[in-house]
Amino acid sequence: MRRILSLAVALATLAVAAPAMAQSLPIRIDQAARLGLSGTARDVIIGNPAVADVTVIDGRNLIVTGKGYGVTNLLVLDGRGRTILDRQIIVSASDDGRVTMYRGAGLYNYSCSPRCERTPMPGESDTAYQESSGPYTSAAARATGAARPQGE
Repeated sequence: MRRILSLAVALATLAVAAPAMAQSLPIRIDQAARLGLSGTARDVIIGNPAVADVTVIDGRNLIVTGKGYGVTNLLVLDGRGRTILDRQIIVSASDDGRVTMYRGAGLYNYSCSPRCERTPMPGESDTAYQESSGPYTSAAARATGAARPQGE
């Protein structure tokens, strides 16, 4: 009888814990989301920092930012090493006001609000951006001196 009771308690615990662990957090690229915790966090681990980043506001609040397309996980532990949160993070593109143009092998993204302007996204090559921008180069390229405007 004791074994049956233990098994029933274990199954009930799994039934409650499984949906909580299976939850995912969808985030748009270059956007942030606030995440409240049920306990005080000591350790915060992100599976792939190229996909998402986490900023700790205080022990009970986090900000998750989408950095690159993909799926990773977020693991938060308390002071005793117990798991407070184990969540899958899904970073995807926002379709609101965005246009993607395919030209040969090149991929070009534009943000339209109300005027369309070039907005390079992960997956695009720098050369595709530089070719389409003519004498204009990205701020990152100008800062590093990697690209020079035409005519210099």
